[in-house]
Amino acid sequence: MSATELTEAGREAQLVEILRANDTLMQVLRTVRDLGLPDWRLFSGAVYQSVWNARTGRPAGFGTKDYDIGYFDPDTSWDAEDVWIKRVADAFEEPLKSQVEVRNQARVHLWAPQKFGEDFAPLLSTDEAPARFVAPAFAVGVRLEADDSISVHSAYGLADVFDMVIRPTPRRGRAKGWETIVAKLKARWPELTVAE
Repeated sequence: MSATELTEAGREAQLVEILRANDTLMQVLRTVRDLGLPDWRLFSGAVYQSVWNARTGRPAGFGTKDYDIGYFDPDTSWDAEDVWIKRVADAFEEPLKSQVEVRNQARVHLWAPQKFGEDFAPLLSTDEAPARFVAPAFAVGVRLEADDSISVHSAYGLADVFDMVIRPTPRRGRAKGWETIVAKLKARWPELTVAE
């Protein structure tokens, strides 16, 4: 069955199967779950790139540069976030120690204008964050639950992930550096389709 013939539930089930086959990604999920971060998800590249690798026959982990962990803590102080950054880093050996990146989603509106040149309203939960990502294919987060199930949150569905389509997020438009983002991805996965 092709990706376009799958239902959203079928895509989600296939995503979970792909993630479970990636030993390094599962190590990250297990370790972060056991640390007890509040309202956390593994976002973006490590998730959608796992699907692209499975669809193109590349090895698990190909092209994955980091593991973005978002969590939500209403304490927006840098000191509170730094505690979690250090706690997560201490839970891993290299190279994961340097690759697992942790950010409090309650703080994004404080630094996003300087980094992205865009204003963002404060978020109320981690699951609100993916809707702001630069492409619908990126707007996916997963979490390993206490019962070992993997929950999936996708702000725009999983069709673009499985169809290997990159397009600007509808509510955001083209992000700063869009051409560079696309060029880097196309260099690693030339099978991608870019839709404007």
